[in-house]
Amino acid sequence: MSDPVFEGFLRQQLHDGVALTSQSDLLDLTPLEIGDRPPRRYLAKFFCTGLVSDQKGNVSEASEFHVGIWFPSDYLRRVDPFQVLTWLHPSNVWHPNIGVGLCSSGTPPAICAGRIVPGTELIDLLYDLFEIITYRNWAPHDGLNPSACQWARNNQKRFPTDSRPLKRRALTLDVREMSES
Repeated sequence: MSDPVFEGFLRQQLHDGVALTSQSDLLDLTPLEIGDRPPRRYLAKFFCTGLVSDQKGNVSEASEFHVGIWFPSDYLRRVDPFQVLTWLHPSNVWHPNIGVGLCSSGTPPAICAGRIVPGTELIDLLYDLFEIITYRNWAPHDGLNPSACQWARNNQKRFPTDSRPLKRRALTLDVREMSES
């Protein structure tokens, strides 16, 4: 059965997501469903500087991160944030808000992007994810990865890991400046 309100929401998310992607050098957003209905699943690839940790605990920079985004059919009424956002790549991401320890059970790492309310738009989720990856947003004392929390508290001078904006800044020309030239 079709829900016209939810389908309208999904159409708007696709439109806005495509628009943001076209204005970003750091984001590739791929709808994962093709058909007559607007997609509910996306693959977001971020090409920005974030952090990973090797088996020895050494933290280093990485430049590509993948997240799955899914809008369940009841998304406009209730939200389980751990169902909406799924960390996909790299599995050794190093961030207080990403619970890499959950990987050992065979499930992808969990992402804590803060409070996600019903109907949170795709664009807001993408900005939240970008801010997490680049360490603009992180939980210093209440994260999913306690080791990364401690490391981040001791290494705050490294943040943000990438200072570029997700969306390119629009070039604006002051008409007065042009006429004076």
